[in-house]
Amino acid sequence: MKRVITYGTYDMLHYGHINLLRGAKALGDYLIVGVTSEDFDRKRGKINVRQSLMERIEAIRELNIADEIIVEEYEGQKIDDIKRYDVDIFTVGSDWVGKFDYLNEYCKVIYLDRTKGISSSEIRSEQTKISLGLVGDDEYLLRVYNESRYINSIGKVALCRGNCENLPQNFREIDYITDNYQDLLKQVDAVYIHSFPENHYCIVKEALEARKHVLCEAPLVVDGKQFDELVHMAEENGCILMNSLRTAYATAYTRLLLLLKGGMIGQVKSIDATCTSLKNKELLMENKLDEQWNSICEWGPTAMLPVFQILGTDYLKKTISSNLLKENTRFDLFTKIDFIYANAVASIKVGQGVKSEGNLIISGTEGYVYVPAPWWKTDYFEVRFEKMEQNRRYFYQLDGEGIRYLLLAFCKAVDSGRDPGYFTGEVSRAMVDVITDFYKQVDMYEIR
Repeated sequence: MKRVITYGTYDMLHYGHINLLRGAKALGDYLIVGVTSEDFDRKRGKINVRQSLMERIEAIRELNIADEIIVEEYEGQKIDDIKRYDVDIFTVGSDWVGKFDYLNEYCKVIYLDRTKGISSSEIRSEQTKISLGLVGDDEYLLRVYNESRYINSIGKVALCRGNCENLPQNFREIDYITDNYQDLLKQVDAVYIHSFPENHYCIVKEALEARKHVLCEAPLVVDGKQFDELVHMAEENGCILMNSLRTAYATAYTRLLLLLKGGMIGQVKSIDATCTSLKNKELLMENKLDEQWNSICEWGPTAMLPVFQILGTDYLKKTISSNLLKENTRFDLFTKIDFIYANAVASIKVGQGVKSEGNLIISGTEGYVYVPAPWWKTDYFEVRFEKMEQNRRYFYQLDGEGIRYLLLAFCKAVDSGRDPGYFTGEVSRAMVDVITDFYKQVDMYEIR
């Protein structure tokens, strides 16, 4: 039996792909198709892939051309696969002529003619681009703008901020700048909101009323009833409404969740998540509260993310311990929240006025996961066991602090008309409920 292997991303499968696969199949008796994972594509600079790995695998499977489908995940895997599967022929498109000649040492290399006039890149570039409006005064939006230029699906970018006169120089490259939110909404298809949480409700509602898609910094709102109203409005108007909590879209974090769901460390019994920073402490101490988020809104959603995604939202009890400012009890220098579940416990620590090690530890009955600081931007984590030789380390590239992946997921959602499901509305609502209780001082103990 003559075995043939080929590789590709196969994004937005088209007849050019199909012709290549048929040509590869004709070279032998058994065809193995390697589909490139999202993480490996990103390492190779292909960050505009529109379809998920599973969508691309399923599209190949439905062709009934491949005898076996594998996933390509790392540099050098081709040699490993050729040896592992006893491959006779490696084949790829003619646009790679010479690139894989080194594989002749292990098998025969054949370059197949590509179908002229079509490619996934051309299909993506021909699709309608989203015009995106950035809303808020924070310079963080400049990072969002810079990352948006890596996304093929995003076309014109506009900005709405309160003070346009003292605009930082780097913002001046943006296509359209205004201090009028209604004017901005007329110019764009979607908005990215990075404003104070107390203002989110009105800003998001106005965008949804104008039938614009919304990507909003978490927490989406600080009141559960407002959350339900906005979710209903988005559904009624056919709009995407997503939290821009970029940790949820990072490759390392999503892979971590999959390992836990697979039972790698047994049953999870405890989660400890810490997110703190002192970079804005002076503003708090000088009582410049109009320029500052409080600790629970700045860090709370991020710290609660792994708790609710791993243990669920049906906790039995919670306690909130906060060090509040005397001048304004809506602002906390530090907050610790403990959750008690039927079979587990969790604790989060967040702070703008207290510094601690920003790691994430997930304890299970067979081992534990350690994610070093800053865990919310991680490209690396460890799974540790009683026997050290069983320990595993995982590395996943993180580009643009995850903003790039967040924007890509949002564009996919707008294109497909459905939320990509990186975290559910149930999790988002649970975050809002906890923050609502903070403001109402429910289940709260004040510390000095």
